[in-house]
Amino acid sequence: MKASLRCLQSVQRLSLRPKSTSFVGLGRMGSEMAYNLFSKQFAKKPDSHFVNFTAAFPGSNIEIVATPEEATLASEWIITMLPSSAQVQTVYSGAIIPTLRSLPADLARKTFCIDSTTLDVDVSRKVAEDVIAIGASMVDAPVSGGVTGAKAGTLAFLVGGTEASFQAAHPVLSMMGQRIVHCGPAGAGLGAKICNNLILGVQQIVVAEAMILGQKLGLDPAVLSSVIGSSTGNCWSISVNNPVRSALLDKSPPCERDYEGGFATALMEKDMGLASDLAKKTETKLVLGDAARGLYSRMMEQQPELARKDFSSVYRFLNRRSD
Repeated sequence: MKASLRCLQSVQRLSLRPKSTSFVGLGRMGSEMAYNLFSKQFAKKPDSHFVNFTAAFPGSNIEIVATPEEATLASEWIITMLPSSAQVQTVYSGAIIPTLRSLPADLARKTFCIDSTTLDVDVSRKVAEDVIAIGASMVDAPVSGGVTGAKAGTLAFLVGGTEASFQAAHPVLSMMGQRIVHCGPAGAGLGAKICNNLILGVQQIVVAEAMILGQKLGLDPAVLSSVIGSSTGNCWSISVNNPVRSALLDKSPPCERDYEGGFATALMEKDMGLASDLAKKTETKLVLGDAARGLYSRMMEQQPELARKDFSSVYRFLNRRSD
């Protein structure tokens, strides 16, 4: 692929590449991550720029580009936060990688890609292999902490890549999160994230079941949540992402907003599918994991409106079935 004249002229006019970061994927998670990165890294530097696809962040330090190709031409640092494997393949194999190949070798070598998408491990490793073959650097850095953690800048980044790449990426990732963990070579961060979400997907269902059972026994949701939260049943799904309104007096989980603004059920089902695929490849049996994935699938089939709601809306689905 050859970079268009318009793209090259735009980059020459802006003189961005040595100073800027491009962020691709401004969804629920990405927009919060990008805002933290922008405010901490660039807001105090008037001659620096933050490159993205939309006008999501107002300010004179922002330049807007139209395509991943232009973002790659404009920046040495490229961060992606996309829904799944298909989008990562489209953005990297269809845009970023061909654009890197079109650059002079010295510019390509200065490029560093960070992908925070939760996707298929094999796809991620192939993308990283192609990026590194050009001379650029890359790590997979999926996150844990949800939209709440992204907004607060308290995410945990689970990083896969070489030790040198991990060290290089650490300062950038620390502007969006608090815990940066090197999990191993390329794909290791994703493996850790998929195992984490396997637990989380199962956990949220049993929390919903316990809250339904407790209320049928006459327990107040806030009292029950307080008891579990200070006992051996405590977990993120009860103490942060509680699925029952007014159960947490000091927090505002997605259930308080009709399950809007959290981690979509469709994405959780996708992550459970990634765990199932890895289990088949490694001949690992997922008794609870496969059952949980099946429940999320049935939930979206029977109540399609819950696919885009936070996955804690499984409480609503189970509660109606119980009634």
